[in-house]
Amino acid sequence: MMKLSRARMPLLSLALLVVLGGALAACRSEDDTGGEPVEVSLALDWYPWAAHSGIYLAQENGYFEDEGLEVSVYVPGDPATGLQLVASGEDDFVISYQADVMIARGAGLPVKSVAALVQHPLNSIMALGSSGITTPADLAGKKVGITGVPSDEALLGAVLAQAGVGLDQIEIVNVGFNLVQSLLGGQVDAVIGAYWVHESILIEQQGETVNVIRLEEWGVPDYYELVLVTTDEMVAEDGETVEKVVRALQQGYADAEADHEAALDALIAAAPDTDRELEEAGLPLLAPFWTDSGAVPFGTQTLERWETYGLWLNENGLLDDSVEPAQAFTNEYVEGAASE
Repeated sequence: MMKLSRARMPLLSLALLVVLGGALAACRSEDDTGGEPVEVSLALDWYPWAAHSGIYLAQENGYFEDEGLEVSVYVPGDPATGLQLVASGEDDFVISYQADVMIARGAGLPVKSVAALVQHPLNSIMALGSSGITTPADLAGKKVGITGVPSDEALLGAVLAQAGVGLDQIEIVNVGFNLVQSLLGGQVDAVIGAYWVHESILIEQQGETVNVIRLEEWGVPDYYELVLVTTDEMVAEDGETVEKVVRALQQGYADAEADHEAALDALIAAAPDTDRELEEAGLPLLAPFWTDSGAVPFGTQTLERWETYGLWLNENGLLDDSVEPAQAFTNEYVEGAASE
């Protein structure tokens, strides 16, 4: 069965939880477990796929247990609420997106990225091979499907600008998260919001060829696609647990990068409906992005990357000047975990 696109979910009703965030997070009890494992919840950004395989391998290999943690990994009923659930104290961690973290902070949610799961963009513009669309210039006069995420049009506009095409020269169609279906069904000529390590393979599985336009090759600054997020309060008051989670994930993703079969086995054991053929094709493309092909420790984030992307978001009207990129992330726990 074809799955819906796992592209980014929009932030809904952020302001409704601004007040609740601090109040409910304060209800987190002190560690009085007396040697019992500390229970931690980790909400995923969408259904389980190869990007999450290091998490499940960390679970399977006992790395969380070794850290004295009992980690519950699950998909929220509405993944769009992930950041709100963390901000409210209902969850401890969530997998989210760099842009969404900064937008959420602009709305008053005290969320903070503590590790990058994917070092570079996966988002892309896709069109069927039969469309003849191979560059942004080819989109002029075409219908382009978007998810409705606030940054979609800004990303699309930046890419088009590099090719001398304006947003007014295309027809934008909000197809929600039915990106692949709308493309295969001919509703649109191209889509933005699909991952080139996942949806492109899914399209090919349907017997079609696909052309991919990578955003970072057309004017969009480099950014972290997936990040591990908690709250300012968790960082300030329970940094030890944060570091333990990051250390276990570093081990899990190192194992996953070294042994793709073991990574997929762990993923499918946790999510039996996973399309192994799809993930087997995508994992080799994705895995180098976990550590930038070994150039940095897993989880690494830099102030330069956050500032550059934050400036771009600001210039495109998605972020106001009140958001300080340096407050939206910390690399402390990645460095601490890597040093042990």
